[in-house]
Amino acid sequence: MHYIEGAKKARGIAVIIDVFRAFSFECYAIHNNAKKIIPVASKDLAYELKKTNPCYLLAGERRGIMLPGFDYGNSPSQIEHVNLSNKVIIHTTSAGTQGLENARGADEILTGSLVNAKAVANYIGANPFDQVSLVCMGNDGVSPAKEDELCAEYIKALLENKKPDITEQIENLKTYGGHRFFDITLNDIFPERDFYLCTQLNIFDFVLKFSYDCNGVGYITKT
Repeated sequence: MHYIEGAKKARGIAVIIDVFRAFSFECYAIHNNAKKIIPVASKDLAYELKKTNPCYLLAGERRGIMLPGFDYGNSPSQIEHVNLSNKVIIHTTSAGTQGLENARGADEILTGSLVNAKAVANYIGANPFDQVSLVCMGNDGVSPAKEDELCAEYIKALLENKKPDITEQIENLKTYGGHRFFDITLNDIFPERDFYLCTQLNIFDFVLKFSYDCNGVGYITKT
């Protein structure tokens, strides 16, 4: 399944996949002890939540570029060594958080990325659902992204009890899919370090689950 339309059609347990960079960023943020992540589709809602909760941090982008007034972009390298203990992060992106918002037809929603792909597959295997929807969000939620396709194929293979070696495919992403991280004219927006952080396969053993609170605000929890 693909893009925002795919998210709308997701049923059962939905894995919304965004490798470069939304759900890799969220894994690193949780790993660095962020208290909670609030993913939102609308940048206006992000600003509104910040206004109501001045202590919250803003993170996100549009077309890769950090939004005005935000504390962070969508770059894992920006927070790689940041202690986020007790911090709540409002996160909005061009693709990943759009998918979460649109997957309301699913019974359960997980984020998907290469950094915790095996944990996602293990979670699904331990909690069988009638349907598994792997949704590749792609570029801006509208066009193919090889890294998301690779992640979906890898998770699918693991669910079929296969043990794929995707080392070569990850290396190929440097040319196809992740080439922007190696364009020196774009390093301010797409740091090279982000490529390597987003493609560290299975370095995290947790999954991130998206749910709504009693006020209808979505949030991420570590499982």
